[in-house]
Amino acid sequence: MRGRLAPLGRVLAGAKHVQAYADLIDAEEMFRLFPLVPFDAASESEFQHLRASRLRVGTLDLKIAAIALTNGLTVLTRNRIDFGRVSGLVIEDWSV
Repeated sequence: MRGRLAPLGRVLAGAKHVQAYADLIDAEEMFRLFPLVPFDAASESEFQHLRASRLRVGTLDLKIAAIALTNGLTVLTRNRIDFGRVSGLVIEDWSV
């Protein structure tokens, strides 16, 4: 969502301003199609395990990985390098 909110913080006018809001609405509507998966106690436990293993992966990415691992989910990402460091994590890159 940051990518859709960023243009709204810039000085825009006319059609570009209107399009920025249309893009934000389109993104929000697309996200409604996906179920939300909670960061629960099992995810917290997996996150702490991943942190203890000292992987060179950012904190938020480790949290995403922990949620995916505890729920048997696939992570869709272009960041194959970082997520690929997490053992057992299934990732797919649809951008290629």
